Amino acid sequence: MSQGPVGTSDVVIVGGGAAGLSLAHRLVADGVATVTVVERPDGPARPPERTWCYWDQAAGGDGDGDGTDDDFGEAVTATWPLLRVHGPDGGPLTVDPAPSRYRMVRSTAFERLVHARLARSDGGRLLRATADSVRDVPGGAEVRCTAADGRTLTLRCRYVFDSRPLRALPPARTRLLQHFRGWFVRTRADRFDPAVADLMDFRVPQPRHGLAFGYVLPLAPDRALVEYTEFSRTPLTTAAYEAALGHYAREVLRLGEFTVDTAEQGVIPMTDARFPRRAGAAVFRIGTAGGATRPATGYTFAAVQRHSRAIAAALRDGRGSVPAPHGRRALAMDAVLLRALDTGRIDGPAFFTGLFRRTPPQRLLRFLDGATSVREEWGIGLRTPVGPMLRTALEVPFLPRRSHPAPGTGERPR
Repeated sequence: MSQGPVGTSDVVIVGGGAAGLSLAHRLVADGVATVTVVERPDGPARPPERTWCYWDQAAGGDGDGDGTDDDFGEAVTATWPLLRVHGPDGGPLTVDPAPSRYRMVRSTAFERLVHARLARSDGGRLLRATADSVRDVPGGAEVRCTAADGRTLTLRCRYVFDSRPLRALPPARTRLLQHFRGWFVRTRADRFDPAVADLMDFRVPQPRHGLAFGYVLPLAPDRALVEYTEFSRTPLTTAAYEAALGHYAREVLRLGEFTVDTAEQGVIPMTDARFPRRAGAAVFRIGTAGGATRPATGYTFAAVQRHSRAIAAALRDGRGSVPAPHGRRALAMDAVLLRALDTGRIDGPAFFTGLFRRTPPQRLLRFLDGATSVREEWGIGLRTPVGPMLRTALEVPFLPRRSHPAPGTGERPR
């Protein structure tokens, strides 16, 4: 097949998911660079619709940009002012994180919004093609891709930001998976409170290893996303997820008669691996492949927004490198928590319920997003099982890092 014309831009972004489109929007909106987004053509190779959730800007605490801004408010499907956790004893705990709110974005609406903004801009374009190779070349980088009509195209640029999933995870001391299946349900009678999001409901049978919880995001009094989630080493079969969801919906939530409109399923790595941010002199990794997923919680969307702003600032200032999506202190704390969960030294349901019960909501949200100060983290640490956590903290630096396969199903960053 003959090679098509060479295209040029300042930046090529490979992958049109949350990370790729967020960075493209930021670079174009700030006028930092001209951008080409290489996104797979429609078809079976494209991932199914996904759900992304995040705290709004107030979660950053002081308006300094640590939280997620409202750039994508038009794509928000639902918002919840109150958060609830059900402990292992069944007791509910409802917290008000005002002025922060929990928000849901569906990938289709997000993509539609950013695609439209790129189309209206002078510096952004969307190329429907499959990236075949990415490599350094003198003066920048080159992406070779195949268009939907079979043409081979070559894109030249100063920098490439690659969000494609890694073939294998980097070596890690601990690797768990956050794996889940969710139903978008419609009940015959009103069963949900649209003001309250159930982040963790531990009234489900717990696995031998790890922890499990329900997750309920109401969309209307008679509609909600109902999920079953595990933090463990191995995903379940679809049949096992369906059985767990059926038990949770019927026996725990007591939804009565309901129908399932659609379902979603995914796996998110929870690992203390060191994700390489650079794949070449002019090639960088972003999103989950670049370490944007918070290891101990699986949250990614807010970190992607912060990382996109940091990358834009680095390019604007002429720096030849980009910062990490998470600070070293946050990653060190996550490594300890993951190890403590994996060894069973702490009881997962009791640990997370205790965090919500003993920590002011705004501080907890900052902690979950990795935006707390040393003083705040010290105070939170004193409210956790100090003995097991201290023992784990002393052990982690001496553990070997081992290779693990990448998750076998599609990821869905929260």
